[in-house]
Amino acid sequence: MRLPITPSEIAPRIATGAFILNSGLGKRAADEGTAAGLHGFAAGTYPFLKNVPPTTFAKALSTAEITIGSLLLTPFVPTAVAGAALTGFSGGLLGLYLRTPGMTKPGKSVAPTQDGLPIAKDVWMLGIGIGLLTQALVGRQERAAKSSRKSRKAKALLG
Repeated sequence: MRLPITPSEIAPRIATGAFILNSGLGKRAADEGTAAGLHGFAAGTYPFLKNVPPTTFAKALSTAEITIGSLLLTPFVPTAVAGAALTGFSGGLLGLYLRTPGMTKPGKSVAPTQDGLPIAKDVWMLGIGIGLLTQALVGRQERAAKSSRKSRKAKALLG
């Protein structure tokens, strides 16, 4: 049985998976102050989170990061699934970056300020997520084309 990932997907999945898993494990036992800080930052950008208690938010964020990190690190999880999870997660982080005042330089710039740099760096995760999704779609098309060629070849030999 063949794994649903290719050798070229291993390094980006390990790099992002380990990073995100470590981040989630670090938030697992967040104290009230840390939970309040995480919650305040996220709720400022995503107002629907204001109704979620800070400790609940921190636990949910931790669980999400652990889950996404584990998906990326598990080789039998299809690349499309891992890529979609990473793309969604990193898109949310970049939403924080783009919508939080003081994160980008004045004007219509997307260039980070010193305060925005720790979050702006997460653009690499979005790039990897989109790359994994692209690889999954292109790889599926290539496998389907190869299978179709084999079928035609077999029919020609038999018939």
